Amino acid sequence: MTGTEKPDTPAAADDLLQIGEVAHRTELSIKTIRHYDEVGLVVPSARSAGGFRLYTPGDIDRLLVIRRMKPAGFSLDDMRRLLDAEAVLDDPEAAADGKAAAGAELAEFHQRAQESCRKLARQLAYAEELTEQLAARAGAHS
Repeated sequence: MTGTEKPDTPAAADDLLQIGEVAHRTELSIKTIRHYDEVGLVVPSARSAGGFRLYTPGDIDRLLVIRRMKPAGFSLDDMRRLLDAEAVLDDPEAAADGKAAAGAELAEFHQRAQESCRKLARQLAYAEELTEQLAARAGAHS
């Protein structure tokens, strides 16, 4: 955002970041962030007067949740469901039954994430074994 553009949002301008800075902070590409906007996973909270996407710390937190879910094999629908459940749990005005359902959803995702971690740990161990094997063979032929 240039010095003359004002965001069209009540959020403090100091808390708003353009997509390039968000990409840097989240280690996601600008293209990926735009895709998540297009599919409605993380819609920027504001736009500058010039039409630039502006993201709040909460938007960045949502992007970080997605970034963590992606290598664990979760689908876009899974990501949406988890983000929705977290939003309900964070909403002080959400109904108790809604919070209970969101808590159950979160517990399911926790279990799935644990299984994904176990699977990824096995894959990492295999990759490390291969690396050691290749290093030993490469050293033998040097």
